[in-house]
Amino acid sequence: MPPLKIALRLLTGTMLAGALLLPPMAWSLDLAALIHDVEQQYHGTSSHALTTMQVRTIHWERTLEMEAWSLGRDYFLVRILEPAKERGVATLKRDREVWNYLPKVDRTIKVPPSMMGGSWMGSHITNDDLVKANHVEEDYTFRLLEEGANHWLIECQPKPEAAVVWGRIVYRLSKQPRVPERVDYYDETQVKVRELRFEDVRNVGDRTVPLKLTVTPLDKPGEQTILHYRDLAFGVPVDQGFFNLRSLQKQ
Repeated sequence: MPPLKIALRLLTGTMLAGALLLPPMAWSLDLAALIHDVEQQYHGTSSHALTTMQVRTIHWERTLEMEAWSLGRDYFLVRILEPAKERGVATLKRDREVWNYLPKVDRTIKVPPSMMGGSWMGSHITNDDLVKANHVEEDYTFRLLEEGANHWLIECQPKPEAAVVWGRIVYRLSKQPRVPERVDYYDETQVKVRELRFEDVRNVGDRTVPLKLTVTPLDKPGEQTILHYRDLAFGVPVDQGFFNLRSLQKQ
């Protein structure tokens, strides 16, 4: 259950437009396939996870234990297990729509577009992250910034008509193992305002994945959100029918 999944596709026109700026290797490097492979390794066809999320702000700290299920890149359900006072609070994502369930008042709330930039579960991850992270290829164009001995650096620039939060996103991917290392987010003035780091890379079944994600808002010194997978399994038996409002409200 990665709140921030990586799923990008490179447009051929973008690749050709930037070709003169790229090192010779970039002519034969299929960035679309590269990013797709990383994405597939990270979330799989379906998954089930037990996670711990630690959130630290300048005013408070809290730790949540959660259970989550996903199907492809468009279906996602997560439910809080601990602490007891928040047990049953849940989020459902279906394509670009998100619902939250609050068991204390037995209320299901569909997140409106005006609130997509709001905090998810009180963390430094937003509702927009849950939705847009899986559709980056629709809103951005891409080019290779750098290829080192052990990494690739890929830049994402928003399309002129795209309604997006970020002015630019830069992905750093490890070559071996082929996993994400870092994602940098820039505002409209090209100032880097957020950083996502991937660590604790391990083999899970036939996949190699980072089990620790740290989100750092650079405009809020001392704050961060750490998401750590305690248990992760791929290829679990769930279908689209599982991701409904009834499952969201189940406690």
